[in-house]
Amino acid sequence: MKWNWQQSEWPEFSWKQARLLKAEALFLVEAGEYAGAAKHLGTEDREQLTVDAMSTEAVTTSEIEGEILDRSSVQSSIRRQLGLATDHRKIGAAEQGVSEMMVDLHRTYAEPLSHDMLFRWHRMLTTGRRDLKNVGSYRTHVEPMQVVSGAIHDPKVHFEAPPSASMPAEMSRFIDWFNRSAPGNAEHFPVLTRAGIAHLYFICIHPFEDGNGRIGRAIAEKVLAQSLGHPTLTALAATILAKRNAYYALLEANNKHQEITPWITWFAATAIEAQRRSIAMVDFLIDKTRLLDRLRDQLNERQKKALLRMLREGPEGFKGGLSAGKYASITGASPATATRDLADLVAKHALVRSGEQRHTRYAIAIPLRPVPPVAIDEHGNLK
Repeated sequence: MKWNWQQSEWPEFSWKQARLLKAEALFLVEAGEYAGAAKHLGTEDREQLTVDAMSTEAVTTSEIEGEILDRSSVQSSIRRQLGLATDHRKIGAAEQGVSEMMVDLHRTYAEPLSHDMLFRWHRMLTTGRRDLKNVGSYRTHVEPMQVVSGAIHDPKVHFEAPPSASMPAEMSRFIDWFNRSAPGNAEHFPVLTRAGIAHLYFICIHPFEDGNGRIGRAIAEKVLAQSLGHPTLTALAATILAKRNAYYALLEANNKHQEITPWITWFAATAIEAQRRSIAMVDFLIDKTRLLDRLRDQLNERQKKALLRMLREGPEGFKGGLSAGKYASITGASPATATRDLADLVAKHALVRSGEQRHTRYAIAIPLRPVPPVAIDEHGNLK
């Protein structure tokens, strides 16, 4: 069996573009809807949208690789780098590194891709690492770069990347393709097609000792941003995380040949679903503003503090809901006061109560807008 990079056609991928026409058009239409809705946000909500989106991508792109980060630390780091008000907590190396990459991606989305940009991202991602030979440069080890699973004595090889000696040439060719296919160039590709190819192409080269998945997803986000003409806040990594098994299966299924229609259609559907998650976040922030306007001058300081703390968690709210004990912890209220305050918030339709006695929990009275999974059928229709 030959891997795709061992075949004479590499890297001339092929796919059925007709399957993507409706998805490409819909993505651009919904991008306009997102931009229109975001215009209704105030300055504070715009800042929250930016920080939440970037921190969610930072945390979830790491979680895809099995690394669990502290979300609050990531948010604090991002706010600090953007010059926004934040606390002064100590930030771990992993949280700091991925936050720096996300902010750099946000700021440099319009710039052409380059070796130096990729090296910079790799140095950021590997902040504090002492186990890598090559940091901020392509791999040089002579052993095969393989993606494996299973027991050490009986490993399953899912993919073997091109040898390290070919990295400078492979990556120069990739970067040249990436920049030639950008908007405004004669060889430009439609947005979802280009993003899907860019991610798969980069992952197949696997140029770094570690961090390839996270950098590959950042490259896909860069494509989306360049095509839309502004930094994207698309929940791409968060959506891929929810489909992680399918993501890895499709990457593996499309690394043995140049025909990649299954991968491109899956990626396009995932990008549309991700964009809809971002639209849902904007809708939540608009509903949040309406809720706070309605409750103005009706809440005491404890209730305001708790409500604002809950709203900072986004549409999903606190994991497991708000309890009376958590309310007391946030506000410093006594158990009796916490019970009265919460009952009043329910009466004012600020919170919704569920459960009884010690299982009682409270949620923000903003209806969630769940985003159903998206798929593309053989005729290019979304379902």
